[in-house]
Amino acid sequence: MVTAVMTDVHYRMSLALIRDLAQAGVRTVCCEREGVAAPLGFVSKYTDETVLLPRESWTDALYDLCARLESREGERPALLPVGAATLAALSAERARFEAVCGLCIPTPEQLDAFNSKETVARLGEKLGVPVPARYTPEEGESLPGFFARISLPCVVKPLCGEKFGLSAAQRYVIAATLEQGAAAFERFSALTGEAPMVQEYLSGVGLGCSVLAEEGTVRAALCHRRVREYPVSGGPSSCCVRSDRPDLEEYAARMVSETGYTGLAMFEFKEGADGKPRLLEINPRVWGTFPLTRASKSGIPLMWYTLSRNRGSRWKRPEPLPPLPPFRPCKMQFGASDLMAGLGWLRRGRPGKALGALGDFLNPAVKDGLWEWSDPKPGLMYYRSLLKKEKP
Repeated sequence: MVTAVMTDVHYRMSLALIRDLAQAGVRTVCCEREGVAAPLGFVSKYTDETVLLPRESWTDALYDLCARLESREGERPALLPVGAATLAALSAERARFEAVCGLCIPTPEQLDAFNSKETVARLGEKLGVPVPARYTPEEGESLPGFFARISLPCVVKPLCGEKFGLSAAQRYVIAATLEQGAAAFERFSALTGEAPMVQEYLSGVGLGCSVLAEEGTVRAALCHRRVREYPVSGGPSSCCVRSDRPDLEEYAARMVSETGYTGLAMFEFKEGADGKPRLLEINPRVWGTFPLTRASKSGIPLMWYTLSRNRGSRWKRPEPLPPLPPFRPCKMQFGASDLMAGLGWLRRGRPGKALGALGDFLNPAVKDGLWEWSDPKPGLMYYRSLLKKEKP
């Protein structure tokens, strides 16, 4: 059995990958850069080996690790990058790394295309994928004048906020007044050096379609609907439910096919007042709700490993792709974040939403995206780190 090398294991999303692969019989090697606090994967019982990479030369050290594993085991390991920065670095050096490992990741051009909200919007319009209406200032038009003539509220967001270190909640502003819109436009312009995107505000529920693709073909897909998010004013999903959405899968497949995309990606949609979904953006990487792939027994982690392993096989002996199980309904929450979301709704005078979060927390049928009683150490480390952050 070939080894899987996983990076950036301080992210809670990495645990689903580690646990799923280990339970499938894959040998797991978890890597983290020196100085990164509380790497959750290092304390999981499902981790076979841990490796600290030097901060200054971590790509060279990662290459050397893969080369050593190939020499020792006679097969190239499957390299599975979890973090966006690592993914970008490996994509840029894919020709070098493919000599020592198997990679199922996008090209730099595919990453740039899917990371750009402008490119995604234009591609969606070209392929018949519904996208939000966009507003553009006319030449010489003042910002107050621009925001005075468009429909409010609207959404102002940089074309690629992630490149500038913005968290999910910081990558957009919902502007209810022209003053708020103009201020957000100026702030994002100063930060990124380019005009941000201004789109219609969608009041409906958030949806996601996550895919694993190879050379323009979707190998596996999983859709979900957001139940709650934290912070409640707009942030990552704290609770979601798996949904059967062939329409979203079709939209994602069009984008994947058009770009010849390879790797993981999450297509983020939101419904308008008419109940119809519009594509907001694409996250071409391991996404925040990735643990739903494990909670719902989707088979995506093992499929990613297998595709990566086959692309690195020295002897061209591809491993059969694992069969994907049938659709299985599943609700998942991140317990601590979802309880905070419930508290946020309580402060807003919405006790029903608050009770919903508490009820899901107490419901054993609702899976936790982090905590597992059979592997408690990562959860304990994560909650301990949260308590440290709360200290003055």
